[in-house]
Amino acid sequence: MLKATRSMAVGTAAALLLSVFALSSADAATGGPVRHGGKAPNAAPGTLGALGLKAGLRVGTAVNTSALADDAPYRAGVAKEFSSVTPENVMKWEAVEPERGTYDWAAADGLVDFARKNGQLVRGHTLVWHNQLPAWLNEGDFTPKELREILHRHITDQVTHFKGRIWQWDVVNEAFDDDGTMRDSIWLRKLGPGYIADAFRWAHEADPKARLFINDYNIEGVNAKSTALYALVTQLRKQRVPVHGVGIQGHLAVQYSAPHDIADNMLRFDRLGLETAITEADVRIPMPADSTKLEAQAEGYGVLLRGCLLTPGCNDFTVWGFTDAYSWVPDTFPGEGAANILDEAYLPKPAYGTLRQTLTLAAGRH
Repeated sequence: MLKATRSMAVGTAAALLLSVFALSSADAATGGPVRHGGKAPNAAPGTLGALGLKAGLRVGTAVNTSALADDAPYRAGVAKEFSSVTPENVMKWEAVEPERGTYDWAAADGLVDFARKNGQLVRGHTLVWHNQLPAWLNEGDFTPKELREILHRHITDQVTHFKGRIWQWDVVNEAFDDDGTMRDSIWLRKLGPGYIADAFRWAHEADPKARLFINDYNIEGVNAKSTALYALVTQLRKQRVPVHGVGIQGHLAVQYSAPHDIADNMLRFDRLGLETAITEADVRIPMPADSTKLEAQAEGYGVLLRGCLLTPGCNDFTVWGFTDAYSWVPDTFPGEGAANILDEAYLPKPAYGTLRQTLTLAAGRH
């Protein structure tokens, strides 16, 4: 049913894009099918999570587990506003295995338990990445055979630990450079490009029911990087590698053009039979923010969400944090910030209104 509805929406894309800005902010009732498993979340009527479910997709946030533990407004926002969650850091390799052979699952287990209590699904992030690796791995002089065995064990142990509790895994993260060549990482240097297929096969063996994604940034539009990824997943599918989806991160900035060809790009993957998701949406601003920049930010978020809604197989839209109080952007991009949909005082910005209005329109089509 959703496929047919989404296909008709694609056929009337111009009307959707024009209508969304004229839509009033009237509440839409919750309800509708919960098509991606789990009980209905605690999202109140009119929240992003509730409207997303009625529109046929989960709306999630990355979660800072320290803030979740210590900040009551933050905890309430995660619980009530969203229907899926992604750990910002606590499932990355340096966090779960800081010493070789010694696992620390406590923080990640706590987030998974929180999500289950609140009827939310969990995106696992991430199994294979070139970054945030433990020191023992970065500094070890391992042979290719040893490294392959280490990677196999890590994927198997982590996916097995969370078996049955993770909806989607970002199995391989950021495997390409912007020019479409494969990233020069420890995995490519020591194991060759076959590490990607191996990672997906091992993850699938550990939990056959989890949906397995390859995830990357700067692949929102049709460009060298997204085309290289498209070629890779086409090849992997032909080889029957269990790749189920493509995660499009969605880290944008107002000083650059928004990717208005995102729907065209996402539909390429859709036609391969792959799921898609916007996995890490934020839109950073050169500081200080002003009303013009905030409106440009809202348009960036809207472009990402509309691209997802116009793609039948897009089933999750995740913001990379929802409040500027806990944003990664200022530390990574000096002089930039205010990238999220709520400000530091948890007040909604125009971007929040755009997401809510867009979802209200989409929900009304079901």
